[in-house]
Amino acid sequence: MTEQPASVELPIGVEQIAAMLPHRYPFLLLDRVVAFEHGKRVTAIKNVTINEPFFQGHFPGHPVMPGVLIIEAMAQAAGVLIKLSRSTVAAQATVFYLVKVDEARFNRIVVPGDQLRLEIEHKRSMRNMSQFQGHAFVGDQIAAEAEILCAGVAN
Repeated sequence: MTEQPASVELPIGVEQIAAMLPHRYPFLLLDRVVAFEHGKRVTAIKNVTINEPFFQGHFPGHPVMPGVLIIEAMAQAAGVLIKLSRSTVAAQATVFYLVKVDEARFNRIVVPGDQLRLEIEHKRSMRNMSQFQGHAFVGDQIAAEAEILCAGVAN
């Protein structure tokens, strides 16, 4: 990610996030971007509410956010980092797919009422792929962490 930094006004709301990502309800898992460092890192927020459709079956009477959705939220935050760091028309037309997850760890369950703080750090890029380190926090506790690889495909 070597392009010149564009001016980014924080916080970035859900409407602007939706303009950067192809995801929509019920799969848009970011509510706000609160920190951004060009080409290096992003911090996003996901507010977890009982209204999430996955809580109907995961688990009835004991709602827990699925770990795979926490990882997906990290990947979406990585996609936002890429989009904010690359300002060319070609980069904006690229869709980024999650292609690999390594070293995933789940340290705390995430339940309705929690606020996930997703901290994503860009590690390296090669060709059309970028590698990231992601951490999901609830308060000061790490709920999950993973190394993720995303690949860009022209739309």
